Amino acid sequence: MNVPLKNVRQLESYVAGQWVRGAGKAVPLLDAATGEAVALIDASGIDFKAALTHGRTAGSPALRKMSFHERALMLKALGQALMEAKEEFYALSTATGATRTDSWIDVEGGIGTLLSYASKGRRELPNTRILVDGDVEPASRDNSFSGQHILSPLEGVAIHINAFNFPCWGMLEKLAPTLLAGMPAIVKPASQTAYLTELMVRRIIDTGILPRGALQLISGSVGDLLDHVDCQDVVTFTGSAATGRKLRTHRSIVENSVRFTMEADSLNATILGPDAVPGTEEFDLFIKEVAREMTAKAGQKCTAIRRVIAPRRSTEALIEALDERLSKTVVGNPADEATRMGPLASLAQREEVRARIKDLQRDAEIVVGDPDRPVIASGDAVAGAFLNPVLLYCDMPGAAEAVHDVEAFGPVSTILPYETTDEAAALARRGKGSLVASVFTNDAKFARDAVQALGPWHGRIMIGNRASAKSATGHGSPLPVLVHGGPGRAGGGEELGGIRSVKHYMQRTAVQAAPWLLSEVTGRWMHGAKARHDGMHPFRKSLAELEIGDQLVTASRTVTLEDIEHFAEFTGDTFYAHMDEEAAKANPFFEGRVAHGYLIVSFAAGLFVDPAPGPVLANYGVDSLRFLTPVNPGDSLQVTLTCKQINPRETEDYGEVRWDCTVVNQNAQVVAQYDVLTMVAKTRAS
Repeated sequence: MNVPLKNVRQLESYVAGQWVRGAGKAVPLLDAATGEAVALIDASGIDFKAALTHGRTAGSPALRKMSFHERALMLKALGQALMEAKEEFYALSTATGATRTDSWIDVEGGIGTLLSYASKGRRELPNTRILVDGDVEPASRDNSFSGQHILSPLEGVAIHINAFNFPCWGMLEKLAPTLLAGMPAIVKPASQTAYLTELMVRRIIDTGILPRGALQLISGSVGDLLDHVDCQDVVTFTGSAATGRKLRTHRSIVENSVRFTMEADSLNATILGPDAVPGTEEFDLFIKEVAREMTAKAGQKCTAIRRVIAPRRSTEALIEALDERLSKTVVGNPADEATRMGPLASLAQREEVRARIKDLQRDAEIVVGDPDRPVIASGDAVAGAFLNPVLLYCDMPGAAEAVHDVEAFGPVSTILPYETTDEAAALARRGKGSLVASVFTNDAKFARDAVQALGPWHGRIMIGNRASAKSATGHGSPLPVLVHGGPGRAGGGEELGGIRSVKHYMQRTAVQAAPWLLSEVTGRWMHGAKARHDGMHPFRKSLAELEIGDQLVTASRTVTLEDIEHFAEFTGDTFYAHMDEEAAKANPFFEGRVAHGYLIVSFAAGLFVDPAPGPVLANYGVDSLRFLTPVNPGDSLQVTLTCKQINPRETEDYGEVRWDCTVVNQNAQVVAQYDVLTMVAKTRAS
């Protein structure tokens, strides 16, 4: 096809702090609906080794100097700036073949992921530069030597090689945890839709929010980039399993043990439960979900439903219902408001899908749609990459091969009938590992059995039924808080999942030392570390005055039988162990009547709280509360309260303080152990 290239812009790469063009012959990128040239792309001649060096020497130190909260606020500001520019992204997104609804997933879905990580970073991570991982591990009997796991940002660069189908979300969902962890990134989008990624990166750089070297872009081939990776770098890949395997086995990646995560081909399945017969709400929901997953992004989603597993007795009704629903899907130019499904990303992609449909026809017959004769309402039927939804039916799925091995990355699904629950699960597992499966049922036992059977083979399982119909995000929607990935064929990696994905860009290190040294290293007091007694009650200190290890040892208080009975009457907690001497003695844990656990916590608060107004603003909870030794009438309680961790909020005039609270009896036995969480002002009121 002869495509006029006059006045077509050449995409640029952003490397070492400047926008540069490739030095070779640029390749045209075409509008998926009209065939018109959108941009030219080429990255030849770029010094990729210099790009890595720039990320390591400029981006990495700048990000690692920031705390988690500072990086989270950076993500928030970036997300807000991108949201203001979203209409610019929507306008260009139509060239990729995406409708407004499709683009919402990509554009605002991506920005929303950025904002989600900004929020989680402030809520779930401390305002520090290293992350304490797990509890202290005592390594000596006298508590003079302990171990603590910590997480530190890797000092290399994360190279993100992304797919064509989500040029915005695909970048941002990886970029968010990378930057939050404190690691710079080089983004390499798939060429076909790189013009949209390049536009978004331009707007990101224009904000000036990111430190120099934190983000670089390659518009075109990566050349020899991977030849220069080392053990501090990370490589992520989204695309075909075949390409992923080549990258995973790259000499530099193997020799340097470079972290590599992949999200690849996935023959995702949805299962209609035996109870979800035609006429039930679950059957109707199933029809809507299958049709939506076939047509959203023209089926070009790694999470789209490829195999529709249904009871054999329901398949005829299923085909009829899907035929009716799919026939109402208006296919055309995504710039047309009436269009419900746009074209595939390119003519080459359409030919690839048509070839895979022919492969599927070895096992299945087409029951809805004609892949060779697209019917469109608008757009260029010749130059546009249009393909109507195609539904196939495989009558003998147990004996089939292609339907469990071939992925047609477009609006294509195959119905597979089953007779028993075990057969349905076995068919789903034939996908050799998938990103997601869904089960539509209102039968709790079927749901439980299905999850147990599918769990080892899937990264995510969605159960759909009438109770969650209005709130469910759908089979094909990865969420920032849930892992996105899957075993086997799906790549064996994990993305997203909240803070889990942040840790992928950090090194876990076991630090062993005397507790007081560990406390200095981690910024968290631990038993055996030094304590400070300066005569001032710790609750009288602002964050500016408070130090890790500030400690209060209280007076004692004796617990009487009257205290126990009054607490029982006052609260209504008349559990027999508190009120019946003989019944309590019969309990294997007690020698007689015992104090309530919450009475102990209440008395402890009465011992350590300073009542006057001051820097401590509020108590917002306790963590890890354990009752370790029963308290009998006549026992005495004493509290040691120690400042364990100080976590100032970056944009507020207060912060969180975690206090270690240890309650002992008159024999120095630990009665209760827990952390008290308070909000404390940064400075004392004048």
